Amino acid sequence: MKIVCQRPPVLFDASTHYCPGCGHGIAHRLVAEAIGDLGLRGKTIGIAPVGCAVLAYFYFDIDMVEVAHGRAPAVATAMKRLHPDKIIFSYQGDGDLASIGAAEILHAAQRGEPFTVIFVNNAVFGMTGGQMAPTTMDAQVTATTPLGRKHKEHGHPLRVAELLATLPGTGYVERCSLHSVAQVRRAARAVRHAFERQAQGADGLSLVELLSPCPTYWRMSPVDAMKWIETDMTKMYPLGRLKG
Repeated sequence: MKIVCQRPPVLFDASTHYCPGCGHGIAHRLVAEAIGDLGLRGKTIGIAPVGCAVLAYFYFDIDMVEVAHGRAPAVATAMKRLHPDKIIFSYQGDGDLASIGAAEILHAAQRGEPFTVIFVNNAVFGMTGGQMAPTTMDAQVTATTPLGRKHKEHGHPLRVAELLATLPGTGYVERCSLHSVAQVRRAARAVRHAFERQAQGADGLSLVELLSPCPTYWRMSPVDAMKWIETDMTKMYPLGRLKG
């Protein structure tokens, strides 16, 4: 029989710990394919902070470093400056990057640190129980907003990609989604481009935001979670290239 799909060599042959329908598995594959296709496996170092992806080193067959919650951009800055010949990337969720790590990503982007950020936005704190995150949607029900997010009480959702795209230190910012085959293919191109920029020595930080399902804490089936991204989430977080 003809093989039409197989595990990228950059991924270990490992059973997933993610919940059914979670988008992290798709995101992992996109990162692994980009690293492998570009021939960067031997010179890439990944950084995973606390969050659902804290065990990323169980999946990526490359050098990986685990760091404190939110501190991946700070560590990535040091690693890239000490080893400018290496390909450095951080893999971060929205609770990590947009909340406790907001200062780190903001200033790394403002300084123009030339590493790659894979930003997985599922609009909740996944690892700790589904609490409201800075990216939680208007009226979205979470563990800490049982009546839905309200502007007057909780503020507005934070659009990280739009914010970082305004900074002179960012070279490439794009928001993609994982809710359909067509969108996954587009996301694959964006992730590859982000790694290509760094490999080619391009200036500025590269960030790819991936809208990703969290059926467990959205209290939806995996199918409905994918539909909700398309019908609701993309209205707050429009897809497209914002810079670069």
